[in-house]
Amino acid sequence: MKYVLLLFGTTQDAQRWEEMTEEARAQQYEQVGRWFAEHHSKIGGSHQLQPPHTATSVRFASDGQTYVTDGPFLEGNEVIGGYIEVNVADLDEALLMAKTWPGRGTVEIRPIIEH
Repeated sequence: MKYVLLLFGTTQDAQRWEEMTEEARAQQYEQVGRWFAEHHSKIGGSHQLQPPHTATSVRFASDGQTYVTDGPFLEGNEVIGGYIEVNVADLDEALLMAKTWPGRGTVEIRPIIEH
């Protein structure tokens, strides 16, 4: 079964990341690299996303109009930082992977609709 793991962090997390030393950032990337290596046989695609200020959103109004705005669609403090597509036996296996994600923050697990 395929799932996508959506990786969320807060705007404060993003700020801390920007303020990290190169050495600390390299250590974090190393931990993430080990996680990917450990789970490589289950991972389809994955990408880190550009910061929220680079987003453009299209909103659909009830009157049928569309509105294009700069910035992310999500309201609130959390932003999506990336995603990982995984092919696992079931939700329990996806949960086991998500619980070991070294990036912390929030990991939302969503099943993918396959046609």
